[in-house]
Amino acid sequence: MRHLFLDLDGTLTDPAPGIGACFLHSAHALGHTTLTPADVRRFIGPPIREAFAEILGTRDAARIEDAVRIYRERFSTVGLFENAIYPGVLDTLARLQSAGHALSLVTSKAAIYAERIVDHFGMRAYVPRVYGAELSGERSTKAELVAYALAGERLVAAQACMIGDREHDILGAKANGVAAIGVSWGYGSRAELDAAGADVIVDTFDELVAAVATT
Repeated sequence: MRHLFLDLDGTLTDPAPGIGACFLHSAHALGHTTLTPADVRRFIGPPIREAFAEILGTRDAARIEDAVRIYRERFSTVGLFENAIYPGVLDTLARLQSAGHALSLVTSKAAIYAERIVDHFGMRAYVPRVYGAELSGERSTKAELVAYALAGERLVAAQACMIGDREHDILGAKANGVAAIGVSWGYGSRAELDAAGADVIVDTFDELVAAVATT
């Protein structure tokens, strides 16, 4: 049976209200007042510092860190739970677990926040371990995180499968020789997932359960 590495944002939960509001809060505080909610939707999923580098149009590390700090001031108190678990997630996790698969969360979100979200939405019984980024930005790319999860679970690549909604999930899996399933209900397009090299792309949780058995 495969050990399944599950992305969080856009795969298990829809975090758009909270993440969007926090990006706007931070960008506006730094003078980027023309940014809109529609503009920031595409930054759901990638590492936060990558997102702010593009939003602010800068590679100035100090300015990016200011943006991250302001973002987290709101996210850690309010934005964290401006979020909703997708209908059917808990049932799907139970089905995958009952089929004999082990499940872990592998997310570019800071682990300290991901842990709280897993508990808040009642996923801990199915997803006992979380592999996430450090607040410092260490281990924020999916390639690093998949490697970290493989080492943490003492797995070889053939024993794992990454499941996510963005190209970062697929590319991070492929960088480690891990199979990858793309899900279409999140924030990446089918074209994005296909171009990144997803082994299969699914549209529903029923299709995901079936794909895990054959990928």
